[in-house]
Amino acid sequence: MFCKATLVSVVLALLAIANPIAQNSGVSVALGKRSTLTRPDGTFDHEKAVLHNVKTQKYYQRNIRNVLANKGSLPEGWEAREFRSVPAGLQKRATGSVSLTDEDDDAEWLGGISIGTPSQPFIVQFDTGSSDLWIPSSSCSSSICSGKHKYKASDSVTTSKKGGNFSLVYGDESSVSGPIYTDVVTVAGLTATGQHFSPATTLSSEFADDPTDGVLGLAYLAASRLNATPFFNTLISQGRVSACEFGFKLASKGSELYLGGTDTSLYTGSIEYHSINQSMGFWQTTGAKSVVGSTSPNTNLETIIDSGTTIMYGPPSAIKTFYAAVSGSEVVNATEGFYSYPCNSPPAVGFSWGNKTWQISSDNFNLGQVNNGSSQCVGALAGQDLGLGSNVWLLGDSFMKNVYTAFSFDKNAVGFASLA
Repeated sequence: MFCKATLVSVVLALLAIANPIAQNSGVSVALGKRSTLTRPDGTFDHEKAVLHNVKTQKYYQRNIRNVLANKGSLPEGWEAREFRSVPAGLQKRATGSVSLTDEDDDAEWLGGISIGTPSQPFIVQFDTGSSDLWIPSSSCSSSICSGKHKYKASDSVTTSKKGGNFSLVYGDESSVSGPIYTDVVTVAGLTATGQHFSPATTLSSEFADDPTDGVLGLAYLAASRLNATPFFNTLISQGRVSACEFGFKLASKGSELYLGGTDTSLYTGSIEYHSINQSMGFWQTTGAKSVVGSTSPNTNLETIIDSGTTIMYGPPSAIKTFYAAVSGSEVVNATEGFYSYPCNSPPAVGFSWGNKTWQISSDNFNLGQVNNGSSQCVGALAGQDLGLGSNVWLLGDSFMKNVYTAFSFDKNAVGFASLA
């Protein structure tokens, strides 16, 4: 696949579309901080972590169903299962008033986009773990849509309604659904025409207090519930970008999504690329191993690199093996797969795909003390059966914040580089 046109950098904004600032030949917009599972007092937020586990399981069960619908089969080990239910003690919190972010750092990797002619603004999460674009519709009258930007089709002269309906099911009372449209979609000056998306008329209760309006997926077509070309791939096919690649820097400040290449000012040295198993639609690298000190407890792993997930996950038995190599580790919650380690001697952990170990800093691996005053801290790698088989791990922000990450459709590869 050959990409044409001008190289464009896009730095995506937190909570509002800021005034563009010139950077190289592209457009820059400031980005803010991602939330964590650590309370302000430095302790582990156990309840929020459990809710995050439930949401992640539902998220990947949804994606598994998308792949099954599009391809007619699943790879060995993958399984469409019942959606996890929220534990009874957390039911009230999970159905109407809670997102996976604190009031103090109520943020995800959000940025401003516009849809339609004239443009209608929205704030979306940019997600490498999904493929579709959806935002609220003006027809959404529930309280969940209150305070969010809503798409009004009748106000756009470039809109076109398509047949069928879009639906993402998270659980019995938790879903995103709506009609299917095409329209002009613009991100910081990059415009895709005829882009498929859904103006959702029903939103999951999990989005009630979320600062985002919707989600813009950056994965492959195979994972699309719309079964339509994802936004960045539309930019590629319409010649809007000069390289079929985008790059992420995720950090407490200076975070950036760069569309149409990589931002060489944000990393040092060359990018180490690794092939992916693209057939299932995710940025799923092959041939990885976990690293604890000088040992490799887990080998020949497949790892999904996902900007939409806060921490990291692996199959429960594999995570048990991982923490067996961590001196002083203890089980915190066997059901949820959380483990701890001595706070005063954090393990040197990371992942390697062959040439180099990409270390996870002690700050990024630490989710906080088990309890106030505890000498044990909770690790940002948990054991969960997401239905992806016994060899697939999920690496979210806790990993991505340590590296510059490149996602290449030209190479069908994910690459890592050292942050500048």
